[in-house]
Amino acid sequence: MAQPEPATACNHCGSTGAQIVASINGYTLVRCGSCDLAFIANPPAPAELAAMYQAGNDYHVTLHDPASADYAKMATTARRHMAFVRRWASRGTLLDVGCSTGLFLHEAKQAGFDASGVEFSAASAQFARDHFGLQITDGDIHAIDAEAERYDILTMFDVIEHVRDPAGDIAAAHRLLKPGGIFILSTPNIDGLYPRASEPLARPLGHWPHIEPPWHLYQFSVKTLTAMLEQRGFAPLGTKHTAIDLDYTFGRLRDLKRSPKRLAYAMAFAPLAWAGPMIGMGDWFYLAVRKV
Repeated sequence: MAQPEPATACNHCGSTGAQIVASINGYTLVRCGSCDLAFIANPPAPAELAAMYQAGNDYHVTLHDPASADYAKMATTARRHMAFVRRWASRGTLLDVGCSTGLFLHEAKQAGFDASGVEFSAASAQFARDHFGLQITDGDIHAIDAEAERYDILTMFDVIEHVRDPAGDIAAAHRLLKPGGIFILSTPNIDGLYPRASEPLARPLGHWPHIEPPWHLYQFSVKTLTAMLEQRGFAPLGTKHTAIDLDYTFGRLRDLKRSPKRLAYAMAFAPLAWAGPMIGMGDWFYLAVRKV
């Protein structure tokens, strides 16, 4: 017997005509039949979701250790973020939403931006203050008690997929940006070469490492995220396709060797994840838009 269609309303268009894509770890991923936005239909309760990002749950704990390999990797990622930002802006007031331990903000300050941030994890926010001397607000974008049209640039790297109400966060970003201000985001790409090729197996296997529930509540493509931004007062400037680290998506080799099924999955799809950015179908992308 076919499963009923979920009644959850789409955050972008409000439609309740979503189709089930797969059930992963007890969470149901659906895709809106009207606008194609993919999202978790049964996300954790707000209190449970909030607890996931605090120090007691070891959220990003390795990023609080400057000697760790994860810290070094994220420092490299922060420099990549900065390189994309510099394509669109070279100075101005900048707010980084979901700034984690402040690695990107440190790069922005070094580059001459008047940069500050907001971070949901209290431990990460405190690390950013203590280690880099940054101005960080605790909370999400709605905790920024600033006048409208305060910032020249607003960045949101690997955040929009985590929030319960991306449409509301986009509207808040629009309010905070000056006219002509630039909004830069990055997020996984559900229409990347690897995700598209592996999606048909997600439901029968109950396995799809790309989507990461319950941490990722939404799955965007360039098309769906651009549509959400355009409807809420932004005009697209440009995109850049890239790839998520293969060991992050598929696991390290030593772990794969312990699981023949995971190893077979990685051998089948890791080459597609690696090749995707070369043909404009990376499994992760940057998107820059301008407030109109």
